[in-house]
Amino acid sequence: MATVSTEIPRTMQALRCHGTRDYRIEEIPTPKPGPGELLVRVRDCGICASDIKCFTGASHFWGDAHRPPYVETPVTPGHEFSGVVVGMGEGAAERHRVAIGDTVVAEQIVPCEDCRYCNRGMYWLCVKAQVFGFKHAVEGGMAEYMIYPRNSRVYKVPEGVSARRASLIEPLGCAIHAVERGGVRLGDVVVQVGCGTLGLCMVAAERLKNPGLLIALDLIDARLDLARKFGADITINPAKEDALARVLELTEGYGCDVLIEATGNPEAIVPGLHMVRKAGTFVEFSVMRGDSPADWTIIGDGKELNVLGAHLAPYTFPTAIDYLARGVIEIDDIVTHELPLAEHAKGFATVEKPSEAVKVLLHP
Repeated sequence: MATVSTEIPRTMQALRCHGTRDYRIEEIPTPKPGPGELLVRVRDCGICASDIKCFTGASHFWGDAHRPPYVETPVTPGHEFSGVVVGMGEGAAERHRVAIGDTVVAEQIVPCEDCRYCNRGMYWLCVKAQVFGFKHAVEGGMAEYMIYPRNSRVYKVPEGVSARRASLIEPLGCAIHAVERGGVRLGDVVVQVGCGTLGLCMVAAERLKNPGLLIALDLIDARLDLARKFGADITINPAKEDALARVLELTEGYGCDVLIEATGNPEAIVPGLHMVRKAGTFVEFSVMRGDSPADWTIIGDGKELNVLGAHLAPYTFPTAIDYLARGVIEIDDIVTHELPLAEHAKGFATVEKPSEAVKVLLHP
């Protein structure tokens, strides 16, 4: 039997995606939790770079000659969220180990738990992947209430963790996964390309690996200021100096040991490949705005690089929550704007063309 903490309104406000740049606030029925599901009163929801790419029409979401559309419209966007449990379907308390009134987050993906990847423990690569905010079955967090489905990977947020800090659990989890993929070792020269929300979280995680030199690149000086605060030794603005030449100068011409790319800009790929030393590691964590004209000869015959992808935040939410709760990582300053859901247009515009903005939160 479903249980609820208080009287839940029959309808709620939600931001609905109807198409490219067609996002509207609508009054829709408040969802009801089914077996194994949680009803969550959303506390806040971040606007991710991938939300902007969907908003502006990236083929990754809307399809192209090689793939069908991923987005099912109309749908409520948002996959960086936290909230309070206000209702539970039958069996949900036991399955998710939470109670009414608990603050909770959930991973971005709701896996099927039945495909080859899920059965091998690689749930983040599920072939039936349902990412919150893009599919009808997993409506996102830009609404007053949302459902965490039965197969959601749910985590309780400790008391004392602020709403601002909880909003960074998802991007920090992604960052930790990317850094782990890079295999950063003591004394390595690490280049972080891109210092948006994810990139800055990566800088903080990279710092914990004690690299010999941590270099951060971004086109926005305010973000580079934060990168230094979070642990970067040297920052470079490629719009003001030759980033490739500087990295080679700092490494006696060899290049860095590990480079993690988190800009989503195809133009960053080629110089990035040239920045990495022979037999070095290049990690890609981005939804790209388009194709890159990279010469793959650099990867093979030229340098024998280790080129790795990083996707989502598998098994890293507990670490992210622990580090934020204990203050091992202090990255609250990533949140630069907090807006009511009604000002979603301002929020999306701020993220699309940032000057000093990093993470923008919407409060439903």
